[in-house]
Amino acid sequence: MKTILGKTVRHKSKILVKWTVGAIITASGALAIWYFYISGYFAEGNDSVYSVENTPVLKSSPLEGKTLFFLGSSVTAGFAAREESFADYIAKRNNCIIGKEAKGATVMMDNGQNSYVERIKKLDTKAKVDIFICQLSTNDTRYNGLKKIGRISQSTNIQDLDRETTVGAIEYIIAYAKKTWNCPVVFYTNSYFEDKYYSTVIKKLYDVQKKWDISIIDLYNNEKFNNISEDQMKLYMLSDHVHPHRSGYKLWWTPEIEKHLYKIVNPSGNWP
Repeated sequence: MKTILGKTVRHKSKILVKWTVGAIITASGALAIWYFYISGYFAEGNDSVYSVENTPVLKSSPLEGKTLFFLGSSVTAGFAAREESFADYIAKRNNCIIGKEAKGATVMMDNGQNSYVERIKKLDTKAKVDIFICQLSTNDTRYNGLKKIGRISQSTNIQDLDRETTVGAIEYIIAYAKKTWNCPVVFYTNSYFEDKYYSTVIKKLYDVQKKWDISIIDLYNNEKFNNISEDQMKLYMLSDHVHPHRSGYKLWWTPEIEKHLYKIVNPSGNWP
């Protein structure tokens, strides 16, 4: 009787294991499908023709041989472009070196180890950096509205900056980059999308610029840049109009951002 009972228990245990493994595999498959769907993985704009691999190197570039560091979240990471963002296209086209510290769904303000102000420390402090480029995150106000936007400090001492607010975090990132790499600091914004708070953060960024003498690549308020057709928007962007596909980075964002970076390393050059 004990033997029969033992066999029954072991049989039920095996069934339970099989069901558990099956459930995990099913859940993993569903998660993968969900990710491919929300990230536009199979969108036309992510066709291989738009990939970094199929992007030619420019014959000459003022960025050639330069080192650029990038800090940001999903837009810098290339969430909707198979993890290829404008940073990767710039590296390929201009034959330059990049450091890319980008993690999706993160904020500038210090809310833990994944915040911008914490992750900037992961970049090589010993590197000779020619330009530091930071994304003006679209996430800070999405999660907090304007509750933690903060205000500009009267101090330039990095220890005095309120890194738990958006403005304080921006100041901290600038102070850290200038102190660590002694290079030009650039913040870039997203192209235009409807957000009642993001434009306020951009205005604050311009106030910060006056204090810290940084450059701003303002894609959001660039009417000429944003004047594209509905068909182009569909090809270039995920449906949220925040995350570009490969085509959006390659054909739309990269040339515009490059133009600004060229002027930083060679102000006297005649760049288109």
